[in-house]
Amino acid sequence: MKKRMPWRVIGIVVAIVLVGAAAYIFWPESPDVSGLADVAANYDVEILRDTWGVPHIFGQTDADVAFGLAYAHAEDDFLTIQQTLVAAQGRLASVYGQDAAPNDYMVHLLRIADVVEAGYEGDLSPEVRAICEAYADGLNLYAAHHPDEILLPDMFPVSGRDVVAGSVHKLPLFFNLDQALGEVFADERQNTVSRRLAWDWLGVGNWVGSNTLAVSPARSAEGQTFLDVNSHQPWQGPVSWYEVHLHSEEGWDAVGGLFPGTPAIIHGHNRDLGWAFTVNKPDLIDIYVLEINPDDPNQYRFDGEWR
Repeated sequence: MKKRMPWRVIGIVVAIVLVGAAAYIFWPESPDVSGLADVAANYDVEILRDTWGVPHIFGQTDADVAFGLAYAHAEDDFLTIQQTLVAAQGRLASVYGQDAAPNDYMVHLLRIADVVEAGYEGDLSPEVRAICEAYADGLNLYAAHHPDEILLPDMFPVSGRDVVAGSVHKLPLFFNLDQALGEVFADERQNTVSRRLAWDWLGVGNWVGSNTLAVSPARSAEGQTFLDVNSHQPWQGPVSWYEVHLHSEEGWDAVGGLFPGTPAIIHGHNRDLGWAFTVNKPDLIDIYVLEINPDDPNQYRFDGEWR
């Protein structure tokens, strides 16, 4: 005699099948890292770390060194480097939700991808492009070795254009574009119509920020040159300093700090020169306060007319 399966059991089986199907459909796909490790054959580099863990990177060419720099930095902070790349692509909200959407709006507002594409070949020298591509290859190699650490399944491979986009994305933040956009999107006006102060004509504002100064040998008691760099950056995140020493047989020989995703030293020195890059606030942004038509929120008043 055949026994029928109870409806309760049938319901459990159906539920299991549905859950399995949903998991198959919606579960994030695994990153495809096939072929990414092949780039290693193109570079000749050695990474040594001192007592404090600072990487000292030696290569035959500048590109070799940039490749090693990316891999060493990825060993220490791969997540932040990826966040930098995703932010520059305008996809941060896909990882961190709607709170990250203003970043993505800014990326598309500034047309960062278009700007990079338009200038990558013509505005950057072949030597600079080689460094950017090598840096991207270093990240691709690390991703191939550590697929479980990849933030988005389709992130890799990255290219030199992605590396440049990261810098294009960061630069406007140093003259307060993020604050300006925050003000535009706020429910209420954040400031008066004009924030210009009486002493601005002196070039001195009411803010405290980073600074740098140099002292020539003629003005120092020791008869030596001094470079003071006083940069205010957080300990973590996309604008935190990463210390490194870079040395290539082509002449690149420098020590200093750089940001995650940046293939060159921003604050540092070589055997002859020292340099710095600190926050400045040039007047590059104007926000206009418009009167909106109370009968039509899509119109504003300009020269006595609703437009």
